[in-house]
Amino acid sequence: MGRHRLGAPSDETVELVVAVKAPIADGIVALELTGPSGEELPPWTPGAHVDLLLTDDLERQFSLCGDPADAARWRIAVLRESEGRGGSAFVHDRLAVGDRVRARGPRNHFPLEPAEEYLFIAGGIGITPLLPMMAKATQDGIEWRLAYGGRRAASMAFVDELPGTTEGHVALWPQDEVGLIDLEGLLVEPRPGCRIYCCGPEPLLQAVDGLVAGWPPHSLRTERFSPKAHALEGDASSFVVRLDYSDLEVTVGPDQSIVDAVEALGVDVITSCREGTCGTCETTVLDGVPDHRDSILSEDEHAANDTMMICCSRSHSPVLVLDL
Repeated sequence: MGRHRLGAPSDETVELVVAVKAPIADGIVALELTGPSGEELPPWTPGAHVDLLLTDDLERQFSLCGDPADAARWRIAVLRESEGRGGSAFVHDRLAVGDRVRARGPRNHFPLEPAEEYLFIAGGIGITPLLPMMAKATQDGIEWRLAYGGRRAASMAFVDELPGTTEGHVALWPQDEVGLIDLEGLLVEPRPGCRIYCCGPEPLLQAVDGLVAGWPPHSLRTERFSPKAHALEGDASSFVVRLDYSDLEVTVGPDQSIVDAVEALGVDVITSCREGTCGTCETTVLDGVPDHRDSILSEDEHAANDTMMICCSRSHSPVLVLDL
């Protein structure tokens, strides 16, 4: 592992105990996680997530949706994914109160940036990272609105925690009752000074992406559960990666990822999703031009070429020098 990896010290793991596990909506359970002896947990900010190491070969990311000021506990909410890869089923079916689980993080690639006002758009379990953001905006006296959609009211978590419903700050959109969120009505008129934060299924994110073209640059921040459409596609030519810290060099073949090539050299790299959505493998770029294929970093961060996700991104330059 490189000396300057951005995740450190969040690459270190902590042991947690499941203090509370409770159903909060159809198909959704909330967990409260504490230290084994009640010790303080690492601090976090709105938008952060943690990696839960459920078994030796099963690791998943979940947004923190509790109170950042509560250093004694973390809260997450987990939707049972019928076509998932096993992480949500493990949490729902096997993880119980009193069980111990390791976690890595927190890390935040979805930070709440300063704005004159906020528009939050949530789809389903995408409400989780937005909850502490709304609390922070309220605390800071910044105006905000939320449009929150779900398939039906019974499947929409945390509705009872949402402030401002009666004052018009919150609009609930259970699809079986009122249809899909009126995104055009929300986004038809650009509002300078307003930042949009959106989290939810890919069709929602794509729809929002397509409606903000006339807004000021960088108005929209999104967090995805899966890669952007076509994000992982592109040229598959070979290139050379030099590992500055390890003083090694490797050629990354057309059918290899940088992670695969680096691991073949015996260099340990912490990864999880391997599709550019979790941020675990973010690595500092010392020289060369990355071919960014992640779904996390912003346009400005891509343009800066300071870091890259080596699980999925490649290289535009013949040689890429990484701080590994």
